[in-house]
Amino acid sequence: MPQIASPRGLSTAEAPFIEEARSQGQLFIQQPYELYTEENQQAWRTLYGRMRPQWERYAHPHFQDGLASLALDPNHIPRLADVNGHLQTGFQTKAVTGCLPAFLFFDCLRNRQFPTTITIRRPDSVDYVPEPDIFHDAACHAPLLADPHFAEILFRFGECARTATALVSHIGDETRRIRTLTNILKAMARFYWFTVEFGLMQSFGGIKAYGSGLLSSYGEIQHAVESPEVQRSPIQLEWVIHQSFQIDRYQPLLFVIDSFDHLFSLLGRLEYWITAGRLDNVAPGEPKVSESDLKSFLLHLG
Repeated sequence: MPQIASPRGLSTAEAPFIEEARSQGQLFIQQPYELYTEENQQAWRTLYGRMRPQWERYAHPHFQDGLASLALDPNHIPRLADVNGHLQTGFQTKAVTGCLPAFLFFDCLRNRQFPTTITIRRPDSVDYVPEPDIFHDAACHAPLLADPHFAEILFRFGECARTATALVSHIGDETRRIRTLTNILKAMARFYWFTVEFGLMQSFGGIKAYGSGLLSSYGEIQHAVESPEVQRSPIQLEWVIHQSFQIDRYQPLLFVIDSFDHLFSLLGRLEYWITAGRLDNVAPGEPKVSESDLKSFLLHLG
């Protein structure tokens, strides 16, 4: 029997379907497209319409090429099956009920699956929501999944998670094991934040945005590229892994890469640093590593 849409449909933090799935312990689901309401579709239209000129001006050409290849409809929330049909890099979107524990998230990347939120923010909250939604994931992450080089970067992130579990599985002392794992996860989260979510890249037209956190923010994408208040620095791995950040404000510091090949090489160095013990002690500060994220790794020790 088809699902019946509630007045709230699949609005962020207001979706009975998601609440029910979570209560049953479901992390991975099918996208119940019939539950989207007209309000949900209007939110997509508003978001896409506002961001399109910003992307044309401030987004890196790699993103714009990927966006064109996905052929997203500006007027309707995409069906993830259609998005997957356009992806030719081996990656697929995978519908989830919300944020996954860290190990499961990275392991999805290792299996070339991108965890994708199916809810969408309300039309009166288009400027900011603290958690991802389908606009952030399908319109701002998925286009880069169409780039073979970026797809390999995400796969390599998944490999780093496996490398971390292999390392800490050989630490006998539980206190030291948890401390080491906490530091590695903090370093990985910072690297992901300053690259995949809030990264800038050189292009023929100057510095452009490729991080999905920037690509989904009407105000911050321009601020990130043009504002004199932002410090834009050539990326340095040593700096990134020790740099804390806050999620509820425009970022005052951003890092610039030369290319996706450059980013891939940095990620390779990050993985080497995990095995060499260079991430065992990183600077304190955000982000906090939750107990559920730690447990997700500890449950998968070799």
